[in-house]
Amino acid sequence: MQGADFILDSLVKEGIDHLFMVPGGLIDPFLPALGRHTALTPIVAAQEGGAAYMADGYARASGRFGVALCIGGPGLGNAVTAVAAAQTDGSPLLLLSGEVATDMEGLGEFQDAGSQTLDDVSILKPLTRYSTSIANPRNLPHLLRRALIQLRTAPTGPVHLSIPTDSQRFDLDARYRPIADGLIHARTLALDAAMATLAHFTQGPDGKPPVRIVILAGAGIEHARCSTALLVFAQRWSIPVATTLRAKGAFPEDHPLSLGVFGYAGTHHSRLALLDDPPDLLLLLGSGLNERDTMHWALRLRAQRTICVNLSTVVMGAHLTDSCVVGDAGAYLDWLAAHDDRIGPTLEDTRVARGHWLAGITAQPRLQDPQHCASDATPLHPARAISELRTALPKDGIVLIDSGAHRAFAGHYWTAYAPLTYLSATNLGPMGWAIPAAIGAQCARPDRRVAVITGDGCMRMQGMEIATAARYRLPIIYLVINNAALGNVWLRAHTLGAVPDELTSLPDHDWAGFSRGLGGCGITVSRPEQLAGAFAVALENQGPTVIDVKADKRFATPVQDWSAACAAWSYHE
Repeated sequence: MQGADFILDSLVKEGIDHLFMVPGGLIDPFLPALGRHTALTPIVAAQEGGAAYMADGYARASGRFGVALCIGGPGLGNAVTAVAAAQTDGSPLLLLSGEVATDMEGLGEFQDAGSQTLDDVSILKPLTRYSTSIANPRNLPHLLRRALIQLRTAPTGPVHLSIPTDSQRFDLDARYRPIADGLIHARTLALDAAMATLAHFTQGPDGKPPVRIVILAGAGIEHARCSTALLVFAQRWSIPVATTLRAKGAFPEDHPLSLGVFGYAGTHHSRLALLDDPPDLLLLLGSGLNERDTMHWALRLRAQRTICVNLSTVVMGAHLTDSCVVGDAGAYLDWLAAHDDRIGPTLEDTRVARGHWLAGITAQPRLQDPQHCASDATPLHPARAISELRTALPKDGIVLIDSGAHRAFAGHYWTAYAPLTYLSATNLGPMGWAIPAAIGAQCARPDRRVAVITGDGCMRMQGMEIATAARYRLPIIYLVINNAALGNVWLRAHTLGAVPDELTSLPDHDWAGFSRGLGGCGITVSRPEQLAGAFAVALENQGPTVIDVKADKRFATPVQDWSAACAAWSYHE
C-alpha cells in the first residue's frame, strides 16, 4: 500500500474515526486514500489552526488522541498556536504535515518548508514531544509507530510528522500492528517514595493523627483515567476533594465531598479548606502546580504536610520540598487502596471529626454572589446565561470554555457532573480555541450534546469554523457572551484611561446573523427571559446554533478570592 494509505490504516487500527484537515497540494495523495479508508471520516476545516483545535477537542472528549492533517509551511504555521496549547495542557494531538519530495528540498519548489528552507520540524520541536521528517520512505512504519508511542505515553502531549510527497506515494510492504495498551499506560510509581507517605496518614508533624485531610486533583487524574478510583477513595474515608480548573469535572461537583474548583475562579469552599483553615494533610494528585492551580502559589505556605504525586520531577522540584512521589496519580490511588490495612484504622478513627470539620466549611456560601445566576439585568449578566445553559444541557452534556471573562464565570458558576464533560485550554489559553475544538468533541461523542461558552472577541478569531459545524450538520450550541469588548482585558484597561478603554472595546456584531450566513442557526437574546426558549430551540436543531447574548461588560468576574491571594502573596517573597 502507499504511504498515505499506511498512515490512514494505522489510525483506524488505533481506534481513530475522524481526521481534521485542510486540503493542499503537498497532501494530495491523502485525498484519494481517504476515499479508500471509509472507516475514517475527514472533516475539512476553514483554517489549519481550526483543524488542529478540532483534533485537540476530539482527543480531550474521547480520551484517545486527535489527528490533524495539513500542508507544511503556511499550513503548519497556522497550526502552531494550537499545537502549543495542546502541549501546555498535555493533550495528545498528532499533526501530520505534507512536504515537497526529499529530492526537491532546497531547490526553490513552491511552498518548500523542508530542512533546507523554513525547516518545519525545527519549528515544532520546542512545542511537541517529538517532531521529525520521514527522510526515507522506508522509515515511515517505525517512525510513525514511535510518534504514536510518544504521543500517548504519560505525560501525554502533541507530536509532529513531516511527510514528503515521495513518502506519501511510496509503495510499502508493511502492515501496522496496534500498540499494546500496557506499553503506553505503564502506571509508573516510585514505590519507595510511596511507602514513605503511609506514615503521613497516621501521624502529623505534631504527633497527632491528621483529621483535616483534603485532596486537590489536577489534570493528572484525567490523564490517568482514574476519576473512578478517586471517587472510591474519597468516599471510603470521607475525604473532601477540590479540583484545579483544568481538572474541573474529574470529581462530581454535586457530590457532598466536593469542594469545587480551587484557584482561579474557585469556590469559597475550596479556599476555606485549603487556605483559611489549612488541612493537616494535603494530597496533590497530578497538578501542574502552576499559578492558577495553586491560587497564585499561596498554597505552598499552608498545609502542615503535603503529599504530591506527579510524573514531572521538574514540577515538584521547583515548588515543593515535602513528600514527592514520582508517579501516575491512578497508580498511587490503586496503591493506597492496596494498603488499607496500614492507613484504614486511623482514617476510620478520624472520620467523624473530619465530617464535622467539612460540615463547618460547607455550611458557608460556596459561590461568590450566587444571586447573579438569577439576575434580571439587561444587558444580561453572564452568570444568568451560563446558569440557564447548565439547566438546559443534559447532565452528561459536554461544554467547552473559551478564553476571556466568560472563562471565570463558567469556571465558577457551572456545575460539572462527570469527567471529560468540562473542557478548556486553561494553561496557554488561546482565544477562540473552543469554537473549533467543539467540532472535534462532537465528532468524538456523537451520543452527547455539546455546547460552547465563548465571547465576541473569540468569535472574531475563530468564528469562521461555524461554517465547518454547519457543513457537517453538527448540533453544537454556541453561547456567545457578547459584551462588545475584550472582556477580561477591558476590565483592567478601562481604569487606565480613555485610550485603553477604546482599544479594548469592540463593535457589537450580529453573531446570530453571522451564523445564519454560514449555514447555521442564529438567535439573538437581549432579555434574560428569552434564554430558556433560545436553548430549547437550539436543542431541537440539527445543525449548529449561535445564541448571541447581549451582555454587560461591566460585571466583575467572580475571582474575588483569587485577587485577594494575588495581592497578599508573591512567589519570590
